[in-house]
Amino acid sequence: MAPFFFLTFFSLLTTHLSHAQLSCLTLQSINKIVYNHCNELPHLNSYLHWSLDASKNTLSIAFVARPATTDGWISWAINPTGDGMPGAQALVAFKASNGSMVVKTFNISSYSSIMEGKLAFNVKDTRADYFDGVMRIFATVELPEKGMTSVNQVWQVGPSVSADGFPAKHAFQPANLGAKGRLDLLSGQSSSGPSGGIGGGDSRTKKRNIHGILNAVSWGILFPVGVIIARYLRAFPSADPAWFYLHAFCQVSAYAIGVAGWATGLKLGSELKGVTYNTHRSIGIALFSLATVQIFALFLRPNKDHKFRFYWNIYHHGIGYSILVLGILNVFKGLDILSPESKWRSAYIITISTLGALALLLEVITWIVIMKRKSSKSTKPYDNKQQPLAP
Repeated sequence: MAPFFFLTFFSLLTTHLSHAQLSCLTLQSINKIVYNHCNELPHLNSYLHWSLDASKNTLSIAFVARPATTDGWISWAINPTGDGMPGAQALVAFKASNGSMVVKTFNISSYSSIMEGKLAFNVKDTRADYFDGVMRIFATVELPEKGMTSVNQVWQVGPSVSADGFPAKHAFQPANLGAKGRLDLLSGQSSSGPSGGIGGGDSRTKKRNIHGILNAVSWGILFPVGVIIARYLRAFPSADPAWFYLHAFCQVSAYAIGVAGWATGLKLGSELKGVTYNTHRSIGIALFSLATVQIFALFLRPNKDHKFRFYWNIYHHGIGYSILVLGILNVFKGLDILSPESKWRSAYIITISTLGALALLLEVITWIVIMKRKSSKSTKPYDNKQQPLAP
């Protein structure tokens, strides 16, 4: 049975292709306009060029991004009242039905109230263009307050636009949710990272990374190692009872770390109102529930010669293999949500592939040992000495 499960792991392995990146250097001069600053924004492969005219209290901007699809939209906004989407005053660019680029303004009062109309501040000289899969918004913004030298900015990309020119809902991946920050108009620095670089992200991003690492280590690595130890080392009498303590240590450690990761996920879920990763969450709940039941197996474990030991083995092994498959599957689901650099996915694929190959090798060795053991027993000379007859 074990080879089947480990072969299942290999079917979960996928690879990602990367695409060419823009940069502030390649976009330094736009339509012969040289902006004083350029910030390579930390999410969505987006860039903001700007020049501040303090005497006029205006900001000239050029926002550059790739839409989610060729028929999608891009948006850049200033939020005078908060640091996220609610309250944002947005410029949205997209292709009209005739193929020309248009720019519309939207007042985003809340996630459920997005209204086209005038912004809370004056905007002029708005236009947009499209080239080589990239959209650009140009505008001159009158800052909401006199003497402002920093703003809360929000940017976004979306997949499509309705026939009446209303942008469709954007994705809710971490990159989309993290597309916001505080921008210093004088120094060019952003709260999400220094100008010209991809910053370290906010505390929520750090929590996501911690959540991902904890669960990858627990369900995705430690638990499979514990299963391998239990299945293959116990076949060797010399490894008894060491294999049991190693197995128990790995599984209890995996459970403890997994619970910490699960709690971090609950905290993240409570902070992301209206955003739910249903499959990932459901598998996580199933893992926590099954693993909790499995931990009680330590206290319910009957002796080897007990009549219920056979049924206990079915229960323990069945739940164990279920956790094994669900754990690895959910790690890949989490990687899809986090969308980290490809090296992290590759590192996990290499790790779990190595464990799978090791399991297959040990399966072959174990069967060879068992078959030799059975063969030696079947060929052992039978003691057939004649017993003396009774008088």
